Amino acid sequence: MDFALEPRDLELKERVARFARTVLQPIAPEADESHEVRRDVAQALAKEGIFRYVVPLEYGGAGIRVIALCIIREELSKVCDHADLLFAMQGLGSFPIASAGSPDLRRQYLPRAATGEVLATFALTEPEGGSDVLDMRTVAALENGTWTVTGSKRYVSEAAEADFFSLFVKTDPDKGSRSLTAFVLDRTMPGIRATPIRLGAVHPIGQLDFRGCRVPDGRRIGERGQGLRVALGTLDTFRTTVAAHVAGMAQTALDLALAYARQRHTFGKPLAEHQAIQFKLADMACDVDVARLVTYRAAWLKDSGASSVVKESSIAKLIATEAAQRVVDEALQIHGARGLEQGSAIERLYRSVRAPRIYEGTSEIQRLTIARQILRESAP
Repeated sequence: MDFALEPRDLELKERVARFARTVLQPIAPEADESHEVRRDVAQALAKEGIFRYVVPLEYGGAGIRVIALCIIREELSKVCDHADLLFAMQGLGSFPIASAGSPDLRRQYLPRAATGEVLATFALTEPEGGSDVLDMRTVAALENGTWTVTGSKRYVSEAAEADFFSLFVKTDPDKGSRSLTAFVLDRTMPGIRATPIRLGAVHPIGQLDFRGCRVPDGRRIGERGQGLRVALGTLDTFRTTVAAHVAGMAQTALDLALAYARQRHTFGKPLAEHQAIQFKLADMACDVDVARLVTYRAAWLKDSGASSVVKESSIAKLIATEAAQRVVDEALQIHGARGLEQGSAIERLYRSVRAPRIYEGTSEIQRLTIARQILRESAP
C-alpha cells in the first residue's frame, strides 16, 4: 500500500505551498478579518491557475480530481482562510453545472470560472433550516417556459458579491426526493436581494431573498426533479475537501504550538520540556495525522472510481473537523493569554475552526449518515 502522492500531486502541493507563503501570507491577517470578498485574493488565485482545478479540462480547467482539491485546500488553509473560502465556493458553485448542466450552461459559465473572471457560490440552506433539505420552503413555479422563484436562502458564502450561484428550489412539493430542481442564477438578476450577515468568525456571508425572480427554463441544471441528486452529488464530492481544509488549519496550529513551546520558558525551562505540554503536543500530532489519513483515503477512493464514498467522506469530515477543533483549542491553551489576543494567528484559527463542524453537513448528520451506511452494509 503506497501512501505517497503521485509526482504531479507533489508538484502541485509544493507550488500551492510556495504561492501561499510568498503571495498570501503577507496579506492573510488582513484578508482573514474581512467581511467582504477580497478581489485581490481572488485575482491572485486566478493568476496562479488555482481556480482551474474546479473546472473540467474541456472547458479550460485542469480537470476535477478530489485529491488535487484536497491538496489545494490544505495548503491554502495553512496560511489564509479567506483564500480557501474563495476556492471552495468556486468549486461548490461550479460543480453542479459541470456535473449536470447543459452544454450551453457549461460553455457560458465554466471557462470564466476557471479564469476567475466570475466568482461562484452555492445556495441551499434556508432560514428555517439546512439539514432537512426536503423541507425546503423556497419554491419555483413554471409558466410559459419561465420559472418564478420565491423564498430565501441563508448563510450563503459571498452572497452579496458572487457573480453567479447554483440554487436549489422546490418545484414539485408532492414528489418527495424528486421535489427539488437546480438552477444557475446571476446575482444581478431582477428579483434578488442580497443582505450581509455577521458571524463570530469573520466570513463574507449573507442571505439571498427571491421575490418573483423570473428564471428562464434554460437556466435549469439537470432535469426537473433532480435537484436533490445534484446537490448531494456536489456535497459528496466536496465534503472530503472540508476535511482537508481543517487538516491544514490543524497543522498550522500544531506548528505554532511547537514554536511557542520551544520559545516560552516557565519554571526555568522551555514549555516543550514539561511533560504536560509534551503530552498535549503528542495528542495534537496524532489528531493531525489521523485527519489527513482519512481525508486522503476518501479522496483516493473517489478519484479511483469507487461506486460510493458517502461513508468514507462522512468519516473524513467528522473525524477531521472534530480533531482540528481539539488541536486548535490545545494550541491556544499552550499559548495561554497570548492565544486570546485578538488578531493573533492562533486566535484567528480558533474562530475559524468552529464553523466546519456545522456547514456541508453537521457532525450529527455525518454520524447519522455513517450509521445508516454501516447498518445497510451489515444487513443479512
